[in-house]
Formats: sequence, structure tokens, C-alpha cells
Amino acid sequence: MDVFSKFETELSVRPDDIDLYQHVHSTRYLDYVLAARFEQMEKNYGMSMQGFADRGLGWWMTVANIHYRRPLGWGDRMVVRCWIDHFTETGCRVSFEIEKLPTGKRVCDGHCDYVLVTLATGRATPIPEDVRLKYSI
Repeated sequence: MDVFSKFETELSVRPDDIDLYQHVHSTRYLDYVLAARFEQMEKNYGMSMQGFADRGLGWWMTVANIHYRRPLGWGDRMVVRCWIDHFTETGCRVSFEIEKLPTGKRVCDGHCDYVLVTLATGRATPIPEDVRLKYSI
């Protein structure tokens, strides 16, 4: 079984993340994971989302699974930790956890499944070997 590196990104709750109940709306947690992944793809893997687009490729989310533990609120800071859990021929599962700073208490965790597609057709395509190597750290 392969073990892949975990990477961290620090983020803050924005005013427009807050819902009517005065905590972060449930859909924003996926935004935090996406923001972290975009940063980590460029900074840690050396191939940004733009790099995929330049090759006519893109990642489409097929599954999002989140286990909510406790809410984030106005002004809170967090660390978003992400890692590749495993690859398939045409995709991967990215697992994540979000912890509140400075306490380190778990806010949520889960995973997202992605499939690599050719942007021109929207069809799944095998992950190129050079991409798999870059993302297998």
C-alpha cells in the first residue's frame, strides 16, 4: 500500500462564509479544501491546476464526503491538511482534515474523489505517468 505525503495550508474564515446561524455554512468547507488543494498542487507537487489546463486536462469531483465535528465561526483560523489516499486508472481520492487554530481541534474530515478528464470532450482519461510520479510523493 502506498503512503502519500500530507500537506498543510492555513486559511481564515471570511465574513461571507458565515450563514444565518452565525457559523460557517456547510458548503464552505469544500471551498476551503479546494483552495488548499490549488495551493498545494502548485507549491508541493510542482504542477498547478493551470498546468493541467495547459495540457487540456482537468479534475472533476465525483464524490464529496464530509464528517462535521464542530463549527468554525467568524474570525477563526484553520489548517487544511490534504493528501492523496489512492489512485485509480483515471482518478484519485484526496482525503482531508480541517483543524481549528490554535487549539488543533478537528473541525471536519473526509474525502473527495476526482476523475481526470480531457477538457475538450469531458471524458475520463488515464492519468499520465509523469503526473502520477509528481503526485506520488
